[in-house]
Amino acid sequence: MSVISKKICFIGDYGVGKTSLIRRFVDRQFSDQYLSTLGVKISRKLVEIPTPKGIERQKVQLLIWDLEGRTKFHAITSSYLQGATGAIIVADLNRRDTIARIQEHVELVSCANPRGISAIVALNKSDLIDGDGLENLSEIARFQDHSHILPTYITSARTGENVDEMFQKLAHRMLEGVTA
Repeated sequence: MSVISKKICFIGDYGVGKTSLIRRFVDRQFSDQYLSTLGVKISRKLVEIPTPKGIERQKVQLLIWDLEGRTKFHAITSSYLQGATGAIIVADLNRRDTIARIQEHVELVSCANPRGISAIVALNKSDLIDGDGLENLSEIARFQDHSHILPTYITSARTGENVDEMFQKLAHRMLEGVTA
């Protein structure tokens, strides 16, 4: 069985937990220490995804690009997004300003890949907010009007909530584009 490589870019403001979500998925680790990403950091993880027929599994090498979240590097970000078939746009549930900028990130991803890209919105740090507040915040960040935006996920890099599910959903969607 051959291995297909797929590029996924993580985009979002600084401090929203992009690196932590990647570390949780790739290394199964979490750290409270904040380390700012400079430029881009690339991680890899091999996953197996059921084929559309469901009979066998396809190996997919995910090349996960962790993009710096500083707004002054916004122009460079679009060049990093080129060639990606997937994106995860991350916002911090505790910072409404990061949620407000999700639309801006969606547009950046769309412009960088006009032929189409599958994207997921991750509302991160759910472990730091209560249930009622979580329900109210998640409603304002739904992007069902964009055909390439998959469901919004409420995530926590600390607890691992929805992290694997989010990556699996995106990898499956990217694989559908290859086999369709």
